[in-house]
Amino acid sequence: MVIPCDKCPLRRCQYFLPFTEEELAFMLKFKTGELTVDAGSTVLMEGSNSPQVFTVLSGMGTRYKTLEDGRRQVISFLFPGDFIGLQAGIMGEMKHSVETATAMVLCVFNRSDLWNMFKAHPARAYDLTWIAAVEEHLLGESLTALGQRSGAQRIAWALLRLHHRLRVVGLERDGIVPLAFRQQDLADALGLSLVH
Repeated sequence: MVIPCDKCPLRRCQYFLPFTEEELAFMLKFKTGELTVDAGSTVLMEGSNSPQVFTVLSGMGTRYKTLEDGRRQVISFLFPGDFIGLQAGIMGEMKHSVETATAMVLCVFNRSDLWNMFKAHPARAYDLTWIAAVEEHLLGESLTALGQRSGAQRIAWALLRLHHRLRVVGLERDGIVPLAFRQQDLADALGLSLVH
């Protein structure tokens, strides 16, 4: 069953900005459906282009880049509320891949309608710019962690960051969060070997 935007459980999270009635009415039309993806599936592949953009309704995943020698660099972890696929619309193709770590439900939107939303609701274009700025900040933190921290410090930093992200989207219960990522995922994100 498709969850309409006005009933979205993520709207209760303090992390997300409220919509005006007009914006909510637009979102109800803008959302074209939902896509359920099994754990371990590729949602978007580096080099591909998709006519859709997505937001994560539930589940967890990774954004990653495949290196020339076949190794993988995890760029970021995905959680409910995260936006996926805009890069292909701006850059012509995806510059990284997206894979699910758990079963994932994605809200589906036609990318061509995104620009109409920005014209009709410029505050939402600002919100997307804000999201991009936050992601840039987090990438800077990641680079600092990779370049300046020991292996143990990187792991501690990553676990604290993952806990924080899961807490703000309402997945913390009694101080505990579900962690769906494998040891290999953390190693690929932190530039560590599995022995760490």
